[in-house]
Amino acid sequence: MKLLAIVGSPRLEGNTNYLVDQALGEAAKLGAQTEKLVLSQYEVNPCLGHEDCASFDSCQQKDDTGWILDRFCEADGVILATPVYWYNVSAQMKAFIDRNYVLYKHDRKSQARAVGIIVVAEMEGIEDTLHTLKQFIDWIFDVEEDRIFIACGYASQPGEAKNNLPLLEEVRKLGRQMVASLKEGS
Repeated sequence: MKLLAIVGSPRLEGNTNYLVDQALGEAAKLGAQTEKLVLSQYEVNPCLGHEDCASFDSCQQKDDTGWILDRFCEADGVILATPVYWYNVSAQMKAFIDRNYVLYKHDRKSQARAVGIIVVAEMEGIEDTLHTLKQFIDWIFDVEEDRIFIACGYASQPGEAKNNLPLLEEVRKLGRQMVASLKEGS
């Protein structure tokens, strides 16, 4: 069972990455093969919006998005994690979401049977960010509502999430729930 985390935080030592590591650690303890892709560490260019995606076999941009989308589509479970930047997903996550348009134009969906969402905000914007990610999930996944797991919380300074015990337990529980859901559904 493969569990892939797509992380939209540019801070490698930030709260979002730390929380994803906690969720993946719990999943690994239960036997999941885990992988974390931090989008800022790869070349994921914005969508060009040319509307010709359907006429090409794959996206014509030559960056890392093609192989990332392949891994994304092949994973049994996917975690989407982002900090809240300007009341919504980070630019890195938005670019990734937009680049999924090529999948849509080729009627290709992720095979994931469970999806996790991790959102970290300084003060506000969690609701709008969740709305964006839920719309994306509805569009690119065929997953039941009871197999979508959410962990959200607040951390105003880098490293602050390490001391937020309720949030830590929430993301660890998310990792455990995803594995349980995948085992149940196999």
